[in-house]
Amino acid sequence: MRRLAAALALVSLSALGLAGCAPANADCVASDGNASKAVTVEGDFGVKPTVTFDKGLTVDATQRTVVIQGDGEPVTSGSSIQIDYTLYNATTGELIESSAYTPGQEVSYPVDAAATQFMGLSKTLICSTVGTRVIGVIPNAEAFADQASSAGLGADDVLLFVVDVAGIVPKPLAEATGTPVDPMPGFPDVVFNGGKPTVTIPAGAVPTEYAIETLIQGDGDPVADGATVVVNYHGVNWNTGEVFDSSFDRGSPATFSTSGVIQGFRDALVGQKIGSRVVVIIPSDLGYGDAGSGDKIGGGDTLVFVIDILGLG
Repeated sequence: MRRLAAALALVSLSALGLAGCAPANADCVASDGNASKAVTVEGDFGVKPTVTFDKGLTVDATQRTVVIQGDGEPVTSGSSIQIDYTLYNATTGELIESSAYTPGQEVSYPVDAAATQFMGLSKTLICSTVGTRVIGVIPNAEAFADQASSAGLGADDVLLFVVDVAGIVPKPLAEATGTPVDPMPGFPDVVFNGGKPTVTIPAGAVPTEYAIETLIQGDGDPVADGATVVVNYHGVNWNTGEVFDSSFDRGSPATFSTSGVIQGFRDALVGQKIGSRVVVIIPSDLGYGDAGSGDKIGGGDTLVFVIDILGLG
């Protein structure tokens, strides 16, 4: 079932290639039925639930039943939300996977009633409120469809989600914002012009130790280990002075998990507050090591990144 976990992360629980959003005030697009009402869920919100049902559940369209009614902000199409979930194959009765149920490690999910893939989960979530635990029983036609076999499912298998809606993610900032902080000695000079940074590497020996400075201290929530973040970044090879990658130059922020980047970049994010601008020096042992990466980062090269931490994904 690890194939399904990987496919789910790729297709639905990370950043779907979605087909536009329905209006933000979309009415509920799923209601309860015999299948969703046949599932018993016990346990407190935010704690992995105990789920009981008879295998062989069948549905023609997604059914949703609220287990715990939250009183927070409502989920609408277009929301990006944080969830914990437990997922079963409702046809075979097999537990497929669950999230960590650990504060700060919730899974990000972009809700879209008009999605052409995995629409059943969005249909389960729309009209829920923060603090709600909801059951979704989803036919394969509104889940993996013709990709079911690559996810380890049968073409007619039904999914059962139990989802805790932990929060709605604020829209990312346009740029770092907060309290300016004086630069530290020994770091590259960073100048912004037209919203893009220019980095001037100082003369002298190439540093071989990790170091970080804050240029703007944000006042948002701190980034948790494993969180999905939205950032703008500008990467320069200290050894050559050459820019090797820059979302600033592309004009579009990047979204990724802190667990999916090199160690030095991850260390620059975890614990920092949303809104911060940091400059991080990453030696090769926390970067790309002796192998390097591509034709712009050689083995043993030290990297420097300017990072604007704009929000959670």
